[in-house]
Amino acid sequence: MNPPSESLFKVPEKKINDASLFQKWLSSKARAVYTGFILDLNESVKGKKLSEVAPGNSSEAVIAILGVLDKLSKWVDEIPPTAQPTRFGNKAFRTFQAKVEAEGPNLSKEILPTDKQDAAIELGAYLANSFGNPTRIDYGTGHEACFITWLLCLYRINILKKEDFGSLVSKVFYRYLTLMRKIQKTYLLEPAGSHGVWGLDDFQFLPYVWGASQLIGHSSIIPKSIHDKQIVEQNGEEYLYLGGIKFIYEMKKGPFGEHSPKLNDISFVPHQLWEKVNAGMIKMYNLEVLEKFPVIQHTLFGSIYPFE
Repeated sequence: MNPPSESLFKVPEKKINDASLFQKWLSSKARAVYTGFILDLNESVKGKKLSEVAPGNSSEAVIAILGVLDKLSKWVDEIPPTAQPTRFGNKAFRTFQAKVEAEGPNLSKEILPTDKQDAAIELGAYLANSFGNPTRIDYGTGHEACFITWLLCLYRINILKKEDFGSLVSKVFYRYLTLMRKIQKTYLLEPAGSHGVWGLDDFQFLPYVWGASQLIGHSSIIPKSIHDKQIVEQNGEEYLYLGGIKFIYEMKKGPFGEHSPKLNDISFVPHQLWEKVNAGMIKMYNLEVLEKFPVIQHTLFGSIYPFE
């Protein structure tokens, strides 16, 4: 899976549209490349606070990506929710999403050097699909994966480097999470393909994968600590896992075990080891995201990230 020459960039498309192609995906190079990227990012933050990951100056590419996310955040401010009787799915999200889709290639061009501007036609589609579905006004792990694929594509055309991996989690993904939570709260997005309370989280998955990696070897915070709201509040900005739990506490009421039973069960993992939680999260991500046809059927493939 070598990245293409500049003349071959194209708009990515959905390719996995039946059971036989899904079976091919399960053992494909495309899946292996994506999974390898997830694991490399997992390793880059192991045992570290966000502030301890890549503490020096960020690369020009990372700074440019953060600038794009900041611009998108300003668009949310400029497109307020509309007054409507329904509780979920504010229609103003469609206006926001239409702007993202129209400007996706231009936003990607802000990250690309002059000699790689043609790649924006591919990158723009991944970025545009990273924030939710405008028809259903929902968001889920498939959109989260699309954002990661956008970063993967930037890596595959050598805009991002391996030395950026820590920053991709601690700065870029953290900023993306902040933006997504703002979008979710502003436009009241519904969970895409939610399992209800039996899902890990209504919206995100990767904060718990990489967040568990961050907490490996921590001297005092253990999986059961998610039930101590003071610990969660004090450490939510340094650890993605606790940040996800903090957001759940903000958005949901009632006993934690009732509205988030899977995370509750994980908190009582034997021996209270984050290594076990991290390994379990990676396994669960494979099972619940990468091996679920309803999620993978929406995956986009082009020349940078092909499905062969």
